[in-house]
Amino acid sequence: MMKAIGTVTLLAIQAMQASAFSGVPSFHPAVGAHSSAARSASQTPLFASTSDDADANDTLSRRDATFKIATTTAAMAGVTSLFSPSNAYAEEEGGGKLLEFTVNNLDGEEGKTGSFVVRTRPDWAPIGAERFEALAEDSFFDGCRAFRVLPGFIVQFGINGDPNVQAKWRSQSLRDDPVKVTNSRGTLVFATSGPNTRTTQLFINLADRNAFLDKQGFSPMGEVVSGMDVVERFYSGYGEGAPSGKGPNQGLIQKQGNSYLESAYPKLSYFSKVSVK
Repeated sequence: MMKAIGTVTLLAIQAMQASAFSGVPSFHPAVGAHSSAARSASQTPLFASTSDDADANDTLSRRDATFKIATTTAAMAGVTSLFSPSNAYAEEEGGGKLLEFTVNNLDGEEGKTGSFVVRTRPDWAPIGAERFEALAEDSFFDGCRAFRVLPGFIVQFGINGDPNVQAKWRSQSLRDDPVKVTNSRGTLVFATSGPNTRTTQLFINLADRNAFLDKQGFSPMGEVVSGMDVVERFYSGYGEGAPSGKGPNQGLIQKQGNSYLESAYPKLSYFSKVSVK
């Protein structure tokens, strides 16, 4: 178990174009920092949302992630237990279930497939783990595209390819789970637009530097226990989502589903099958 992090080193901040996505980073491996509009740590949540009937091209749809980073040195307060999946994982610990994700379009190429396995951790976040398991058992993720892939930051998914199916879940928000473990590489976390707003969208952390998300209330509820090399090969060439980038518009995904993504963003990696083991 890692000791609670004391103070964090300030990261370099670079400005992005002003938009409804301002604050969403593109990760620059060469400098080791996320670029974002400089702002106070108390402003702009990581995940923003719009009303169900908002125009798809105006702002982000529900749970579209907007990134922020602390611009001051801060202690990691309120997290009672910080540890990484690598040393936390043991089959007998925490209960939970194993789920295998079969992925198509790896590297954006049709015919390239692979798989990774997630273990839910109800001991970390029981409410989130229960919802994730229920979605998987209902085949909700089958056919879902990973519509937002930012190397060195996150892979985001969880909008069903059938708008009618997705619509049934939009009002079924969950209460928050307290943050018990840090947002480290390989952890699986529900996206949120604020307190008690989790529904179906999730992200996998791609870096250990995402601990700043802990203080924003993002509670890991599972971990990738095998196949992170596959997760790293999700197609990322479309970049950040609309309107600040050229990637998929979440509002249009919500309204049109996979018909929109298959025609406009055919290289996106997607789940052909999710099985509870």
